[in-house]
Amino acid sequence: MSTLQEATTDTDWEYRPLRLPPGVTRISAATQLSIHAEFAGWELSRVLLYSDGTRKIWLRRKRSTPGPPAPIT
Repeated sequence: MSTLQEATTDTDWEYRPLRLPPGVTRISAATQLSIHAEFAGWELSRVLLYSDGTRKIWLRRKRSTPGPPAPIT
């Protein structure tokens, strides 16, 4: 089993794939990822750079455990 397949079946993490088109600069990509990290709690898991300049990115974050159910009134 590949590392990516293991990662997507991991129950402690949730993953979000992103695809950035070839025209996006490295600085712009870093800024976008920083925003995801700061405001939504995502961290960088993996990046693939294709020959046409497209980037495929996987972000991950710890799954939040649901709290106790709300009482029925």
